[in-house]
Amino acid sequence: MTELAYIYAPPANDDEWNRISPGEAGFNAAGLEAAVGFAQANESSWPRSLYYPDGRYVGLVEWNESGPWSDIAGPVRERGGPAGLILKRGRVVAEWGDTARTDMTFSIAKSYIAVLAGLAVTDGLIRDVDEPVAATVEGPWFASSHNATITWRHLLQQSSEWQGEIFGKSDQVDHNRQIGPGADNSRKGQRRELQQPGSYYEYNDVRVNLLAYCLLQRFRRPLPEVLRERIMDPIGASDTWEWQGYSTSWLELDGRRVQSVPGGGHWGGGLFISARDHARLGLLIAQGGVWAGKELLSPAWIKAMLTPSPTLDNYGYLWWLNRGATAKPNVPATAVYALGAGTNAIWLDPEQDLVAVLRWIDKSALDGFIERLLAARS
Repeated sequence: MTELAYIYAPPANDDEWNRISPGEAGFNAAGLEAAVGFAQANESSWPRSLYYPDGRYVGLVEWNESGPWSDIAGPVRERGGPAGLILKRGRVVAEWGDTARTDMTFSIAKSYIAVLAGLAVTDGLIRDVDEPVAATVEGPWFASSHNATITWRHLLQQSSEWQGEIFGKSDQVDHNRQIGPGADNSRKGQRRELQQPGSYYEYNDVRVNLLAYCLLQRFRRPLPEVLRERIMDPIGASDTWEWQGYSTSWLELDGRRVQSVPGGGHWGGGLFISARDHARLGLLIAQGGVWAGKELLSPAWIKAMLTPSPTLDNYGYLWWLNRGATAKPNVPATAVYALGAGTNAIWLDPEQDLVAVLRWIDKSALDGFIERLLAARS
């Protein structure tokens, strides 16, 4: 990371966010314009309403899901059109679409959960990521001999193999699940034999929802409240974002009725947020957790969060990495990203002081946009 990566922090008022020309940012103007045009021309194939004409929710179609755990339990709102922005050294070098619109963002919420886990570690609420979660979280969730050995690291790396049901959703719904272009979900939801916790990666939502619940138990406060106070307000995010849970995820906590929030919009709910607010979070991560000279998130946590997992070398703590067998050869190994269905992405390369946010680009076009963005550097 460059020493000056945190020297500029955008003010809370988006209208005062500094802008620079492509040339000042080290880009070829025509090449950058082509990258933006590519993003605009390759809109997500998802219907704007997020429901198909036959009434099916787009997420259930995307993941070939039906059966006892497929009911929509949280709010769903129609999406906007393609939008995004590109930051160089924290300043806006390109912007398109309605970047102030608050939209569903699906699994990008997982990466925000990883940020919250970092705060819990800093606060001493998680003493060691390799400690069994059962040591500090009460209840039936880790009572079985299989679940008892699950650690915070396992949940953060999606290798916990947790077995059970939470908020009406069983771990089985995510068995044999695949993601990304060309994913084969023909066997999704078919029960498979579970492996030893920490030994097997499988992308999931139920177990991430469990992680969010466990963090709620440690903070003893709703996660959106913690995120707003510790991260979003200090980085100047708007007051329009919200994090919605399920109708089934309300609970009593220390005499207060609170809602546990999910790591996506798989069954509705999740993080509703603008591209500009995403860009601020991406910039915080790119700056090593420092904003306007103040450390908001531990640099040591960010390093750990963006370190390859033993069970999947292009995955850290709920963040994707350009590492391992699937690494894109023309993309720096230092590039990382948060990814949500639809497709929504926060892409950043700290070494280049570069952050890009994309909303509603076709999943097959994301790599093409990044290639064009990097090729536009002069």
